[in-house]
Amino acid sequence: MNRFQNHSDKHPVFRRLLFPLCIFLLLLLFFFYGLNSISSQSEKEQQKALETSIRNSAVHCYAAEGKYPESLSYLEEHYGITYDHKKYVIDYEILGSNLMPQITVIPLNGKEEMP
Repeated sequence: MNRFQNHSDKHPVFRRLLFPLCIFLLLLLFFFYGLNSISSQSEKEQQKALETSIRNSAVHCYAAEGKYPESLSYLEEHYGITYDHKKYVIDYEILGSNLMPQITVIPLNGKEEMP
């Protein structure tokens, strides 16, 4: 019989691993939060780049042909605009042949960025 042995600590390994495990889980949580934030920011930038590309192509068309394109499909055929039709819906409203069309890029996942 050992008088100096503590019998109340039945799970010493668990208690030693509890703090590092909590730290690891906390770091893992921060990692996934940061990854999600980066992914969300990347989607916003893609949407903005697509809208800018369509707008620039419409201006290029106006400079080359003297009128804005009648439709988005015209830009796709003649000016090389490509995008993922499953990811975005593009609202291309013609206001007149000499007025800049209203271009709105709407993501299909439900998050629309307001200008």
